[in-house]
Amino acid sequence: MATTTMFSSPSAILSSTTTTTTPKPSSSAPPSPSCKPLLPFKQPLTTLTAAAAIATILTTAPAPSLAQESPYQVYYGTAASAANYGGYGGNSSKKDSAEYVYDVPAGWKERLVSKVEKGTNGTDSEFYNPKKKAEKEYLTFLAGFRQLAPKDVILNNLALSDVDLQDLIANADSVTSDEVKDDKGQLYYVYEIDGVGTHSLISVTCAKNKLYAHFVNAPTPEWNRDKDMLRHVHESFKTVGSF
Repeated sequence: MATTTMFSSPSAILSSTTTTTTPKPSSSAPPSPSCKPLLPFKQPLTTLTAAAAIATILTTAPAPSLAQESPYQVYYGTAASAANYGGYGGNSSKKDSAEYVYDVPAGWKERLVSKVEKGTNGTDSEFYNPKKKAEKEYLTFLAGFRQLAPKDVILNNLALSDVDLQDLIANADSVTSDEVKDDKGQLYYVYEIDGVGTHSLISVTCAKNKLYAHFVNAPTPEWNRDKDMLRHVHESFKTVGSF
């Protein structure tokens, strides 16, 4: 009995034994170069560094003070008579009863005025530079003056009770005077005396039936050094009601 051997075509064998599988793209596979996802825009490194530095400065630097310390303090004077003088020392706490004000440079000291001195020459207050006591400012007042007399008369009357002022005027290289009105119309006589070794600025006015005279004196070396400050102090004098 003959055995019959049957052959299948190669294409039939391949089609029956080979399974074609289409692979699925892996989620972890890197994308093709032509399909890269868009990345967020990055600023240049130098810009980021500068921004970080500015932020650090703003967060770490101390906040500026809202009120800087003033080079002057305001003095409030009451111009009380010797009989009503309430003792020694400053009266800067008596702001409500003040009749005049002026600026005092920081660091200057107050000289205590006695009742005797107050009664004889009318000195009401005085401050001085502790490093050079001849550099000072002070105020005198006289009652019974309704208005200012002529400028020369006023200056001579002030000198009658102030020996130092007498000597300063007698030996002065120059004496100038002027009339100044503030923004409220109050009249001030302003004097500048350039003496031998001493410079003096004087401001005089009348208010409340009183004559007020504010003096700023300094030896020539201190005047040359501090003239801007001393002029500021001189110009700061005002009677209450005129500022």
